[in-house]
Amino acid sequence: MEFLLNNECLFYDIKGKGQPLIILHAMGTDHRSMAAWIEPLFDSIDGWQRVYIDIPAHGNSNKVNDIKSTQDMLNLILAFISSTFHNRSFALLGHSFGGYLAQGIMSERLNLVKGICLLAPALHLIERRLPHKEILERDNHLIEALDSDIQQSIHTLLVNQTEDYIDLFLKEIQPGRLLANREFLQSNWREQGYFLKQAPLQNKEEITQPSLMILGKQDAICGYMDHLSLLKRFKYLTFSILNNTGHLMQIEKRNLVQELVRDWIRTLK
Repeated sequence: MEFLLNNECLFYDIKGKGQPLIILHAMGTDHRSMAAWIEPLFDSIDGWQRVYIDIPAHGNSNKVNDIKSTQDMLNLILAFISSTFHNRSFALLGHSFGGYLAQGIMSERLNLVKGICLLAPALHLIERRLPHKEILERDNHLIEALDSDIQQSIHTLLVNQTEDYIDLFLKEIQPGRLLANREFLQSNWREQGYFLKQAPLQNKEEITQPSLMILGKQDAICGYMDHLSLLKRFKYLTFSILNNTGHLMQIEKRNLVQELVRDWIRTLK
């Protein structure tokens, strides 16, 4: 389905019925990367409507006209939420850059948010403390048979580069990479428009909604050390740092991530 606002189109896919759970994927892929591991959770959980968004410049929202910044993206998503759900409450789940947008949504609609789950979220920080890049396992023969662009992406995103994880990457992440608007993503928006106008949640002293944050100990993209400060801001936060995983913990630690997310969903009322 599509939401239209002025010159922009936002694609979204809704599954199930019940309370809305708005789901935002990472940069460079699309909503299918989230649906692949989230949908199985709802084989045993009822009462939730999963709202998968292709964030602007990605997936079927890849054509952008007036969008120049993350703030523009957030404004479009907020307009979609207001138009579609009005004053209904909802929960948020975001990965990486999608986690940054989720923080922005929560900051603007705090009274409507039932809870938030963040996987390896980007933060409103210029200087970051990141672990050194590590490769824990690597199947050289399999990787060398891949296209160079895919090789580079796997090298960046996975610390376990063996057959099972590569297969999941090719099935779940790579299809969205083919649709991403690379002209936009490789433009100067990162330097001139990556950060929101205000740091999300900066004026919220204590957040009482049930919250979950999952980080990778070997994540050299968003890290984990800078996130420790959020423990004071989120009163009811489950905070998990997973060893032997990088930025794609939903691939490298799928069963554990699913169990943590399943537990978080069950705490929401």
